[in-house]
Amino acid sequence: MEEALTYLDSRRVEGEVLVADNGSRDDSARMARLAGARVVRVGARGYGAALRGGIAAARGRYVIMGDADGSYSFADLDPFLERLRGGDDLVMGNRFQGGIVPGAMPRLNRYLGNPLLSFLGRVFYRSPVGDFHCGLRGFRRDAVRSLGLTSAGMEFASELVVKATLQELTISEVPVTLSPDGRAGRPHLRRWRDGWRHVRFLLLLSPRWLFLYPGTALMLLGLAGMLWLLPGPHRIGSVGLDVNTLLYCSAAMIGGYQAVTFSLIARAHAVRTGLLPPSPTLSRLTDRLRLERGLLVGLLLILLGLGGALYSVRVWGGVSFGPLNVQTSMRIVIPATTLLILGIQTIWSSFLLEVMGARHA
Repeated sequence: MEEALTYLDSRRVEGEVLVADNGSRDDSARMARLAGARVVRVGARGYGAALRGGIAAARGRYVIMGDADGSYSFADLDPFLERLRGGDDLVMGNRFQGGIVPGAMPRLNRYLGNPLLSFLGRVFYRSPVGDFHCGLRGFRRDAVRSLGLTSAGMEFASELVVKATLQELTISEVPVTLSPDGRAGRPHLRRWRDGWRHVRFLLLLSPRWLFLYPGTALMLLGLAGMLWLLPGPHRIGSVGLDVNTLLYCSAAMIGGYQAVTFSLIARAHAVRTGLLPPSPTLSRLTDRLRLERGLLVGLLLILLGLGGALYSVRVWGGVSFGPLNVQTSMRIVIPATTLLILGIQTIWSSFLLEVMGARHA
């Protein structure tokens, strides 16, 4: 409190120090008031809930948020204030540029957890931020409130950066130093649980990386394997590949195709609910994939599958409906079944995309 208030006074900044309290059981709220802070009670528990409550209650044009455990210094916030006054919407602290005091961050978090999560955020969303989870950051209050942040837990840190990037807010970084915190009790951060929550959030808000890219890769690999094995068995060294492998390739192709359709449906839902902004590229694509075209494509696939099924019956009739050569018959049945499933999937997905309003995504 003294650092923050002294900074405001020394720079003649008109502002306030606000503490968001959502369930402390010690005397910290009273101590904050005595030190000169305004304390607001937040009913919902969780890191994100406390911050959302504090942002909503703040009165200033700019908000600089940070943990009140001594891990960040509030004595010199000039870099944040300069960037904000210069027009930036979000100014992130970067601990890897400013320095991490020994003992301030566990080695696993420093060399694996935080760099990996920040890397995933940059890849998934093309974000310029190098330290996704720095707890010291400043922003224009109206800009961040317009993002519609909803996370109650630790994933709030990722949500703020991701949505600011998707909404094309002006983002910059400044070096900050992370010091060992001064708390007496155990930290609220749970390494593996909170790490997974961040990864889960990054995936759920990126249908491309969750569904589209893996699904496309799986579908193409399955298709390539089927085309390779349809004429006959092959060997890779001492390993022989035949109809069993052909069946697995079919499953890969179907699963991949389903993931691709899931990506379109998930994107449509995310846009419709305001989680993601509209995508011009996806809108152009879905404008071409109208319901009627999807139904025609699905019907064509089903007809081709039925043609293969009828041909397999004809082959069976050639041996008086007796025992069949498995290697021969399965090379007809597996592709026919694959086409039937893809056709049905296409028709159902086309209807679901229309229900989800995908043409407005």
